[in-house]
Amino acid sequence: MLIALAAIRLQDLFAVVMLFGVYSFMTATLFMDLDAVDVAFTEAAVGAGVTTVLMLSSLRLTSRWEQRPKHSPLVPLIVVGITGAALIYGTLDAPLLGDPNAPVHQHVAPRYIEQGPIEVGMPNMVTAVLASYRGYDTFGETVVIFTAGLAVLLLLGIQESPETKPGRTAIGDHQLVLRVVVKVLIPLILLYALYVQFHGDYGAGGGFQAGVIFATGFVLYDLVFGEGDARMVVPPRWLHRLAALGVLIYGGVGVISLLAGKAFLDYSVLAHDPVHGQHLGVLLVELGVGITVFAVILAIFYALSGRRRVS
Repeated sequence: MLIALAAIRLQDLFAVVMLFGVYSFMTATLFMDLDAVDVAFTEAAVGAGVTTVLMLSSLRLTSRWEQRPKHSPLVPLIVVGITGAALIYGTLDAPLLGDPNAPVHQHVAPRYIEQGPIEVGMPNMVTAVLASYRGYDTFGETVVIFTAGLAVLLLLGIQESPETKPGRTAIGDHQLVLRVVVKVLIPLILLYALYVQFHGDYGAGGGFQAGVIFATGFVLYDLVFGEGDARMVVPPRWLHRLAALGVLIYGGVGVISLLAGKAFLDYSVLAHDPVHGQHLGVLLVELGVGITVFAVILAIFYALSGRRRVS
């Protein structure tokens, strides 16, 4: 597939990226049909939404012809090959997909389903598992997102140039209808993101989806009204601080648990009633996830949109 992509022209890659977005949307529809609402939510927000915009922003910086590499690709190819072989070898002991006798279906899943409503008290089982039972894993994923954002900023940086001043030409400069429609949509998008953030324990959603949707609102504002206007609303210098703040909020909840003599990320110590403590803990850690995801996605978009193609 990569060889086929390399053989087509740059302008055709834009159509391929759009097809990827359509594919993600169809996948989200399939997950909805399978009653995996949270997964469908994430696929629609990330796959069909933000990922498509970021890929188009990356293609905008790509020149027509590939430059000759300065180093031999042999060593990276060997490293990737060895890593891929190790990953494939690691899956040989895994149970077959859909095997009803797999350990997860015999021990873990029944435990969550039977005890989750009593111990966590949340109607949304997905949020209960991710934020409470698998709080360690979700904290690690949040740190990974934060690290990825730092890596992008170190490699690309966010350009602070006169070209980003307010009034720079944008998509909506000569599209009055587009600007009016977007002005109506953006408040609704941000309000919906807040709903997803603080209602994820009762319905589909959570911090990750809310952060992506919130960032999407500002990306849309940037595309229609220009980079300078968007950066006046959310300055780039805020983003790395917000990303770190989200991780600190998540980790801080675990530190409070340790200081109270409980295990790390044991939310039962946050309130007089263990179930209420679970609700408060999940709310706080999901808030940390949402802040970090929002800051990292917007930082990556700023880093890509602020650069100019090098001929």
